[in-house]
Amino acid sequence: MRLNRFDPSNIRVTSGGGGGFPGGGGGKLGCGSLVIVLIGALVFGVDPGQMLGTLEGVQQQTSAPSALTGPQDTTATCEKNAYSLESCNALDSLNRTWQPLFKQANVSFEQPTLNFYVGGTRSGCGAAQSAMGPFYCPADQGIYIDTSFYDQLDRQLGAKGDFARYYVIAHEYGHHVQHMLGLNAQVRKEQQRSPSQANALQVKMELQADCYAGVWAGKNRDLIEPGDMEEGLTAASAIGDDTLMKNAGQDVNPESFTHGSSAERMKWLKRGLDTGNEEACDTFTAA
Repeated sequence: MRLNRFDPSNIRVTSGGGGGFPGGGGGKLGCGSLVIVLIGALVFGVDPGQMLGTLEGVQQQTSAPSALTGPQDTTATCEKNAYSLESCNALDSLNRTWQPLFKQANVSFEQPTLNFYVGGTRSGCGAAQSAMGPFYCPADQGIYIDTSFYDQLDRQLGAKGDFARYYVIAHEYGHHVQHMLGLNAQVRKEQQRSPSQANALQVKMELQADCYAGVWAGKNRDLIEPGDMEEGLTAASAIGDDTLMKNAGQDVNPESFTHGSSAERMKWLKRGLDTGNEEACDTFTAA
């Protein structure tokens, strides 16, 4: 995808966090994480259902992202490596795509902050480790990523290409859209009211974020290159709950899904790509 270079005045970026977690322990990662990475959830046998709730009660002393105040700092952070540059280019494009839509609808909007870290960090939702994968935290409106995840996406999950990486950022941005619309809060409230439906509601949230990722690409169709759609669909398929369970040698249990099957994730990403219309992303009433 031929994205334009980012404008440092149009994005919010921080960097910091690293070295893991002094004192050991761990926490629950959630607030909209793209995928429980193979090395974390499958190799070590972590239960995805326990890692996808709201981060709570985590007291680890981790390094917080440092606040950046100007374009010079933003540029230096974005140019640290090729992956961070891609991520900043995507963030700029996502801001330029979504912000006008909120303005047209007369709905208030704030840009999310993209937080780069290495190994471990803390967010407004608590502590996190890179093995848990990229995530969005509504408490501080931050997208968090250790860009080494992209190597895992390529080598361990077989999802190659720049569009697969853009899909990661666009999916997390989709959770920010949900937060700005108040949908995230509604779903969390309903999950607390009906715990038996918590996983099913989480799946609908994740599939909608997939669709919103596709909508962003669909609205920038003139920048799409041959093979991009295939890269995105391959990534969506690779991180389906059923595929991850099969690859881990586990029985496929739809009731424990938290992100949706490979077929579902491909379906909703493609729907967003094909339509370029956010109104086509109503996963909550779809059959």
